[in-house]
Amino acid sequence: MTYSFISPPNAGRFVLSNATLPAVAVVGFDAPAVEGLVKADIVITDGVIAAIRPAGAAPADYARTDLKDGMVWPCFADIHTHLDKGHIWPRQANPDGSFMGALDAVRADREANWSAADVKRRMEFSLRSAYAHGTSLIRTHLDSLAPQHRISFEVFSEIRDAWKDRIALQAVALFPLDAMADGIFFADLVTTIRQTGGLLGGVTRMGPELVWQLDTLFRTAAEHGLDIDLHVDETDDRGAETLKAIAEAVLRNGFEGKVTAGHCCSLARQDEDTAARTVDLVAKAGIAVISLPMCNMYLQDRYPGRTPRWRGVTLFKELAAAGVATAVASDNTRDPFYAYGDLDPVEVFREAVRILHLDHPLDTAARVVTTSPAAIVGRPDKGRIAAGDPADLVLFSARRWSEFLSRPQSDRVVLRRGKVIDRSLPDYRELDNVVGG
Repeated sequence: MTYSFISPPNAGRFVLSNATLPAVAVVGFDAPAVEGLVKADIVITDGVIAAIRPAGAAPADYARTDLKDGMVWPCFADIHTHLDKGHIWPRQANPDGSFMGALDAVRADREANWSAADVKRRMEFSLRSAYAHGTSLIRTHLDSLAPQHRISFEVFSEIRDAWKDRIALQAVALFPLDAMADGIFFADLVTTIRQTGGLLGGVTRMGPELVWQLDTLFRTAAEHGLDIDLHVDETDDRGAETLKAIAEAVLRNGFEGKVTAGHCCSLARQDEDTAARTVDLVAKAGIAVISLPMCNMYLQDRYPGRTPRWRGVTLFKELAAAGVATAVASDNTRDPFYAYGDLDPVEVFREAVRILHLDHPLDTAARVVTTSPAAIVGRPDKGRIAAGDPADLVLFSARRWSEFLSRPQSDRVVLRRGKVIDRSLPDYRELDNVVGG
């Protein structure tokens, strides 16, 4: 096992005493907060959080671990990933780090290599990493052009069942919306999604067919009771306004399901008035927005020999201020769209704080990888600390924000139903016979 800073009691009933909790992720407990952090004792009985009490107030006769003000977070929610693409970098790298380079590289690798066995091996490797880091909820997009949609959704269904007690999994069909013009393919895709309990997704692009595409998408989703999660305006082109078109389509069609939009990069390139009008429409339409700070920093504004001029991310603070549900997520992992990453929400959070300026103050920042993403995907029972919930917790030696954000927290302890899990990460060598070394 990896080195951990403490060893909680292996007991049916114990206390995590003198803990520091992010108040935004705690339900049913009030205490004075400093920078959004509160002190508490957490009583755990038979794998469940029995009570959250003021620091020092838990029964003295219980077995205990004194955290000495170390932080305790709920397990994380990572709601925009690409488990089907993960770890293909050694086999199919992005030749120049550009968005088009990523598209071409993934297409070539998918067509040549994405058998059921290949997808399964890489998905399971990614999930083992995410689990070791403390994640309990993941939504993944699955490339869904024929025949890949049948292959990947079948693999996903098998893995979702195998992992149901460790990570709750959701899947979204990712495809170019112009593919809906092929009625036979689109009908089969919808059938596949319904059979596997997935979501409709897609990539939106400006064009003369956009209104028809969105109306068709929303009508289909409404007819079949499906939610929607889209890739939106992942570009630095100021003229890309499909986010606005999506909001208008939600309102025009009276769509009542959940709608999520990922990326929305071009919003930050537009003039203030144009962007503000779109933000207002997004709020009115009830669309949630997911920012992918690490991937967007990697891909956006990349031109040969030129230093990037902007951060690549959406107007996160403006959207949140308007009442839009917002969160951040990992996105791609060691594939042509992002060469790095390990599905570690602590890394995502640390980078998001820097890139999106989620600090000054940090009072509610922890929500972006805990309560907010869990609520967006319809699992408000995840990403929180509450009496009566499973003791799925992540323990840190860091006592305050400056400590938490200054190190990768490699010595964290992850509890699932009150028991310490093995945090050993899978060795990349395990994939050598799949993607090369």
